[in-house]
Amino acid sequence: MMTGYGMGFGVVGYIFMALFWILIIGGGIWLLSALFPKNNVQTTQPGSETALDILKRRYAHGEINKEAYESMRYDLEQ
Repeated sequence: MMTGYGMGFGVVGYIFMALFWILIIGGGIWLLSALFPKNNVQTTQPGSETALDILKRRYAHGEINKEAYESMRYDLEQ
C-alpha cells in the first residue's frame, strides 16, 4: 500500500524538487544574461572623466575653437 509520501522520500523529496526548480530557473536566467548582455554605452564611470578629457571632447565636437582649446589646455596643465 502507498503511504501518501510518493516513493518513500518524504520531506527530502520536496527539498530535492525545490533545488531542482531553483537550478532550472537560475540556469535560465544565467543563459538569458549570457545571450543578451547589457550594452553599456558609457565606457567610463561617471565622474572618472578628467577636465582635460572634457576639454578635448568639447574641442572635437566644435564647441570651442583652437585658441580657446590651447588656452584652457595650458591652464589645466599648469
